Amino acid sequence: MSLSTQNESAPHHVVIIGGGFGGLYAAQKLGKSKVPLKVTLIDKRNFHLFQPLLYQVATGSLSPADIASPLRAVLAEYKNISVVMGEVLDIDPQEQVVKLKNHLDISYDSLIVATGVSHHYFGNDQWSEQAPGLKTIEDAINMRRRILSAFEAAEKTHDPKFKEALMNFVVIGGGPTGVELAGTLAELAHRTLSDEFTHIDTKKARIILIEGTDRVLPPYHADLSEAAKQSLLKLGVEIKTSAMVTNIEDHVVTLKCGDQLDQIQAQTILWAAGVKASPMGKVLGDRLNAELDRVGRVIVQSDMSVANFPNVYVIGDLANYHHQGDRPLPGVAPVAMQQGEYVAHHIEAKVQEKEPAKFKYWDFGSLAVIGRHEAVVDFKFIRLKGWLAWFIWTFVHVYYLIEFDNKLLVMVQWGWNYFTHRRGARIITGRYLQVLEEMEGIRAGGLSLEAREPVEVA
Repeated sequence: MSLSTQNESAPHHVVIIGGGFGGLYAAQKLGKSKVPLKVTLIDKRNFHLFQPLLYQVATGSLSPADIASPLRAVLAEYKNISVVMGEVLDIDPQEQVVKLKNHLDISYDSLIVATGVSHHYFGNDQWSEQAPGLKTIEDAINMRRRILSAFEAAEKTHDPKFKEALMNFVVIGGGPTGVELAGTLAELAHRTLSDEFTHIDTKKARIILIEGTDRVLPPYHADLSEAAKQSLLKLGVEIKTSAMVTNIEDHVVTLKCGDQLDQIQAQTILWAAGVKASPMGKVLGDRLNAELDRVGRVIVQSDMSVANFPNVYVIGDLANYHHQGDRPLPGVAPVAMQQGEYVAHHIEAKVQEKEPAKFKYWDFGSLAVIGRHEAVVDFKFIRLKGWLAWFIWTFVHVYYLIEFDNKLLVMVQWGWNYFTHRRGARIITGRYLQVLEEMEGIRAGGLSLEAREPVEVA
């Protein structure tokens, strides 16, 4: 089955793979174009996900629907845009066709690939089962299930060693995601849940943040990294820097700190340490002979195109853009947004036979939240921390939520959480009984935690 638009009378057809920040911003710009264009947006999901707030779903502050917007609803006003829910398996650059599951082919005149990245375990993919990452709604719900189920299992067990393991939470990776997860998890354990259990004191829960470099938030200015560290310590987070994870097995994390090996026994281990390119990176490497970096991202030209294929563009986290500064642009939402808008303008210019400009990223700064009234903001010309930085972080994230109802829901939810210290989305769903059984060691072949002596972190 084929959806073809390539004939002389048809408008220029732009196919976008991926409805994240880059793909969606490109689609919206093309939807407003005065140039005759037809746009098809393809995504495996029927919604755009606001990934910067996934950690709040994982810790029960927000519900999944609060940070997700249906793609058809977002793009309904643009009559030149079609949305296809499907999975792209291959690309034929000679025929200019995108191949989807179920034998559906879609032809293109210009192609934008914006499929992002996934978790990277640095050759230790077996760790993923015990240390899930955070990139999708399912990841966030899985984390929430594990975190809340750990407290429920600790409430029921009479084994002190097992209870201690259940009350240990390890976050691996001290970048923005890891810092936000650790800080919010500390607030959940030490404040929100503090008066809700009978047999455990959740204030005694240990939240341990592990970072391989010498400081948390390594991309940020040293002053802001130190401010983030102090805010985390104030929340009760234990921080291990210059610590490399060498193994995760039987719910024990083994660390190498200099010449010393340490172990932390923990039921809940969360991964925020690295990313690798989506499978589309390999497809582009195989089919277009695109050059890939060590994590599988596509090394793009200064106009975001693939070398020797000027009508194929890669944007967002999947792109390695190294034409500005001494290192590739970071994999953050503002980069993807600007690249999406740029490529849309670039295609418009080419269709009109105008000379398109090169891409230039405007870095307006970085933000990371640690906890209530605790955040860091780097606007280049000024660096802020504490309450004002937290307020700016809140405003920016609400502003960039896609739909009006999402903005309203998040504002109301955050306001309620602020004044009550409650988190209304603390729901355990899915395999919760199986998870509890596994934690309690009831199932055959269950955990070996009860027989293992916990090892304190130095």
